[in-house]
Amino acid sequence: MTIFFAPLRLPPPPPERPAPLLTQMSQLTWLQWAFFFVGWLAWTCDAIDFFSVSLSVPALTEQFHKETSQITQAITLTLLFRSIGAVLFGVFSDRFGRKWPLVFNLVLVAILELAAGFVQTFKQFLALRSLFGIGMGGIWGLAASTALENLPVGLRGLASGVLQQGYAVGYMLAACISLKLVPAVPQHWRALFWTAAGISVFGAVIRALLPESTAFEKARRSAESHGVVSEADKTRIFLKETWAMLKKHWLLCIYAVLLMTGFNFLSHGSQDLYPTYMQRTKGFSAHSATIATIIGNCGAVAGGGVAGWASQFLGRRITIIVFVLFTAVFIPLWIIPDTFGGLAAGAFFVQFGVQGAWGVIPVHLAEMAPPAFRATFPGVAYQLGNAVSSASAQIEATGGDHLKTHVRFSPDPVPDYAKVQGILIGCVAAFVLVITIIGPENHGSHFENHRAAFDQGGGDDEAYIDEEGVQRPAPARDDEEKASEERSSTEKPPISPAPAQTTTPATTTNAA
Repeated sequence: MTIFFAPLRLPPPPPERPAPLLTQMSQLTWLQWAFFFVGWLAWTCDAIDFFSVSLSVPALTEQFHKETSQITQAITLTLLFRSIGAVLFGVFSDRFGRKWPLVFNLVLVAILELAAGFVQTFKQFLALRSLFGIGMGGIWGLAASTALENLPVGLRGLASGVLQQGYAVGYMLAACISLKLVPAVPQHWRALFWTAAGISVFGAVIRALLPESTAFEKARRSAESHGVVSEADKTRIFLKETWAMLKKHWLLCIYAVLLMTGFNFLSHGSQDLYPTYMQRTKGFSAHSATIATIIGNCGAVAGGGVAGWASQFLGRRITIIVFVLFTAVFIPLWIIPDTFGGLAAGAFFVQFGVQGAWGVIPVHLAEMAPPAFRATFPGVAYQLGNAVSSASAQIEATGGDHLKTHVRFSPDPVPDYAKVQGILIGCVAAFVLVITIIGPENHGSHFENHRAAFDQGGGDDEAYIDEEGVQRPAPARDDEEKASEERSSTEKPPISPAPAQTTTPATTTNAA
């Protein structure tokens, strides 16, 4: 049972005092570090590919002789089609493993990004960015599950914040490429797309060299110990458990989509047209707009790490609320100044708040999700929210077309993106506050000990395994502690994680 309107309070203290943060990090194996890095890298590649369009809007308007609102259709279409990729690759990951679905996903993204750099017509560009959305949609769920499920619970808050800000790092890298490489080569904006494709191929190679996720391998062995060996039986059980999960958690699915709709409006509303806003409304050069974008993303990286770490002690929802309020306070600094220093400061602090709140989302969704579907559920919720918010850039562009302002550097009225973005960010921040307050929380979930969705009964919230793959009942908790969690079901106490696999990639390919 999902508990909404759970009281906002600090999470209960752990049974034993956790080791210091640096001590916990020093105890990680090289494989745990590698899994986290490859998840972070995949999400960084995704961001570079996506923001290639945002950073190239002025160049694309000249290339295809279109208005800004028409160019932003490419962003809208990418966001709309991402939910398809989230379903496809999420299901493949929960059914077949974390490794090869992510490798294939990154290669697909690279091919489509590379092809976008060769288009000659606007229709070709829109078609490729639509297909790109399918590839991009799968990355986040697979990256988050790969990075988080192999880490100890005490590190997941910080890891969530750092993982999510792979998005900001990707934006910064794309901005740096746009700043230095693009003006220096005759291919101009196309060079950004080709470079992004190469980075995605690099991410795919790194993931291919690593073995299957340790947590997924443990769940697979558990299923096989229960007699679920053939691929046909695994698929049949997976479909059965998926249907049972949807019937039980349909309300939670709707809530997660609403939550991610607000978050995606908050993110895309403050990022996608920011370079255009700096150039068209504030009159800065493309170079200065790119520098301001980099400064804003420095704030995003800092905010994500701080918020992720803080959520381990404050709880996921309280941390989100604090950082959304922080964002609202700095909206005036985002839109009022006319100097570069003032606007850059506004970008830093607004992105510190926006992406700080976002830094909690990977672990919050993973803990909230039915445990056996922790790649599919978060990824699909994330991307359906993206689909709903996909028109954010077009909303701002259209709003700017109708809401003009007079500035000293132009004799003609210019789009007032400052006012449009301020109104949008303020309204969305209020929505995110409300939807977060009424929502559930399952802080500290040990989802890594859960049975796989292709194991008989694996879709049940209490289907835990031990190191030998045998299910054991979990001890009951008192009612007060249950009220702060996403489900009223119980959690199995933490067990020592299974030793990191030392098998070679060739050995684990069969499991995937």
